[in-house]
Amino acid sequence: MMSESRESFPILQKIKWNADGLVPAVVQDVETREVLMLAYMNEESLRRTLSEKQSWYYSRSRQSLWRKGETSGHTQEVIDIKFDCDQDAVLLTVKQTGMACHENYFSCFHYKVEDERSAAFRTVGEPEVRADIPLGQTLEMLAQVIHTRNLERPEGAYTTYLFAKGIDKILKKVGEESAESIIAAKNNDPVEIRSEVSDLFYHLLVMLEDRGVDLKEISQELLGRQNKKHEKDYTLSN
Repeated sequence: MMSESRESFPILQKIKWNADGLVPAVVQDVETREVLMLAYMNEESLRRTLSEKQSWYYSRSRQSLWRKGETSGHTQEVIDIKFDCDQDAVLLTVKQTGMACHENYFSCFHYKVEDERSAAFRTVGEPEVRADIPLGQTLEMLAQVIHTRNLERPEGAYTTYLFAKGIDKILKKVGEESAESIIAAKNNDPVEIRSEVSDLFYHLLVMLEDRGVDLKEISQELLGRQNKKHEKDYTLSN
């Protein structure tokens, strides 16, 4: 089986595994190009990653394989894999769903060094808040948090309250936030518009979660409409 795998994926023969049979794997988001994490792979985890197009790693502490997102749902769809010129490290380009970091941040590299002159860069600041993540990715991350709230129903959480009250309450809030967004736009207040539209987006995501509609389905619907528009434009122009 292993020889067949090596034949199927020549990269397995080219990698220079370290003394423990591992290779470091740098993971980068395909959309933002942000470095998400550093993990390790052995031959089996790399083989599974290549085969399944989902990231698998090797835990040095547990000494076992693990698939990213198998418990959290924060999966990584592998878009591309490269290895470096020394053949002793790999680079995964992935489509990250949810957060890459177990501390609930998009990237594991969310601590900023405050004083680069300190000995061995030991000074670590508060996690850096990102403000440049694309809207689509932000909505995906929020949808994942809402999904987790729906599954776990933590006591005292507003999202738990909405799911407990049911669809009528959720739809009422969608209606209220829609009206408030309209009023904010009518008032031409940018701060108010941002606030109300954000509330509307949140409650729409709660509604989608309650009705079992995935954001990917909305994306496919919008892309389908756009493609049809292009086809129509092309037909009219010819």
